Amino acid sequence: MALFILATFTVLLYSGHCFDYKVVDLTHIHGNDSIYWPTHTGYELIYSQRGNFGPGDDLWVAAYTLKTTEHLGTHLDAPVHFNQYSWTTHQIPIDHLVGPGVIIDVKDKVKNDLDYRVTVADIEKWEENNGRIPNGAIVIMNSGWHERYPDKKRVFNTEDPIDTKTFHFPSWHEDTVAWMVAHRTIHVLGVDSPSLDYGQSRKFPVHVLISSENICGLENVGYLDRIPVSGAIISIGAMKTEDGSGCPARVIALIPQGESTSGSSKHPPFFILSMLCFIYHILLTY
Repeated sequence: MALFILATFTVLLYSGHCFDYKVVDLTHIHGNDSIYWPTHTGYELIYSQRGNFGPGDDLWVAAYTLKTTEHLGTHLDAPVHFNQYSWTTHQIPIDHLVGPGVIIDVKDKVKNDLDYRVTVADIEKWEENNGRIPNGAIVIMNSGWHERYPDKKRVFNTEDPIDTKTFHFPSWHEDTVAWMVAHRTIHVLGVDSPSLDYGQSRKFPVHVLISSENICGLENVGYLDRIPVSGAIISIGAMKTEDGSGCPARVIALIPQGESTSGSSKHPPFFILSMLCFIYHILLTY
């Protein structure tokens, strides 16, 4: 019964009968050019099989082996990434991977400071224009850095993308994140730059803080100028890898039809959240 309801809702959703909306992909392509931290390994796609299924068989088959660091390209940081007692990838509750999108636009600030870190004042300004950050929000910095992707020298903002001491890029200030932890309820913290801590960080305080609070991270989020600063629902397609510290992710945004990418939404799609929660509870029941 639960699967039937889920399937029915999915068909209605994609046929446009439930509501009018637009789907926006916020994911950079995962491949050989993907950005990853220089102390990690990269991306390798191995052709296990590509061609005819067997001798004399005209059935064409493709099956590959994928070797990659978990933290590659647009990816999820599980809370265990910087805290051994926090959730691994497979332990993250599914309702922590979908929520209201809160996009903090600091592009103008970054033009004058490439090491800019999002402040509490930036959060307060967003709330003045859009209302209080909703519970369960997915809060993402839009610094315009996604436009530099996948040029490693431009993304890490250095002539030597192997030397982490030379990195300069914007991200979150730990005091701002501590304020949100104390005063708001967020499920995911994200950036369009390569790290939740700014380029010159050595102790990674933002990573440490959100990991201790079982808040997930998103890094290298793309195409944020295509969605409004509020009103979208963001969903993170994360692999449910056992004991994982993160994974490459397919991040999408659902936007009500007619919403602008430059301002707040007057009609946030609470219907979507309600239906997702309804289906989620039904699935738990059966």
